[in-house]
Amino acid sequence: MSDPVQVFDRRLVRLRRDRAASTIDRVAPVLEDVADRLLDRLDDTTHRFTRALDLGGRGIVAPRLAARGIPFVVSADLGPRMAARAGGLPVAADEEWLPFAEGAFDLVVAAFSLHWVNDLPGALVQIRRALAPDGLFLAALPGLPTLQELRGALAEAESEIRGGLAPRVSPFPELRDGAALLQRAGFALPVADAEDIDLRYRTPLGLIADLRAAGETSAVLARDARTPPRDLFPLAAARLAGSDAGIPATFRLLVLTGWSPSATQSRPARPGSATARLADALGTVERSAGEKTGH
Repeated sequence: MSDPVQVFDRRLVRLRRDRAASTIDRVAPVLEDVADRLLDRLDDTTHRFTRALDLGGRGIVAPRLAARGIPFVVSADLGPRMAARAGGLPVAADEEWLPFAEGAFDLVVAAFSLHWVNDLPGALVQIRRALAPDGLFLAALPGLPTLQELRGALAEAESEIRGGLAPRVSPFPELRDGAALLQRAGFALPVADAEDIDLRYRTPLGLIADLRAAGETSAVLARDARTPPRDLFPLAAARLAGSDAGIPATFRLLVLTGWSPSATQSRPARPGSATARLADALGTVERSAGEKTGH
């Protein structure tokens, strides 16, 4: 297999994640909202989980898993400092090279970490292997059009100043890719859905400050290494600050759900294997295609 395309500077991601360990509480309300939306999926199953892996939960996910009665929770993060404050048994680990044995967990929760992975299909395969048969995988990650307002304002401002632009907001996956990626990684019963979280900021600098506090500023390898023009951010801010309702910041939350295959799982029925007719259930008469109804 060929090496995956390198989009992100993983070293820079790690450094920013560790730096954010001391500032992450500033954005706790947003992370808590994401975690609650994601973990609500656990209410849809009667499974009792005993061994959970929290990937990138930043001190928000692990305590919630423990509160649900899960006795063993490992918190893994690319940044050692962030892992140490995450709330579970801390492990500094790269999502692209997970150090866990096959079948080690019956639940894996990845909240806002997989969008910084270069080889997402490969990471999903490793997560599926770390799950015991009939184990559950839950993930939340930002998808398009997350931060589209900021992306557009920066692009317009830089084009005006320099006559060109550099990527300053990370690329995000699309919803249509979610279920296909899970299926490709070998998950059973894959589901992908999306929810929009609409935030408003008093100033554009407040949005940028929150991204820095969360360790979410751009780590794209193709970023412009030069110092940004002095007028770039003020001009972008002026383009964003066009409404008295505040600065909009759209976050589209992609939620992925998949199960580790098991012989005991229910499967969709084969086409043509039904033992009852839909017409009988609806109390109507079945007609062949093209057949006209009587008057």
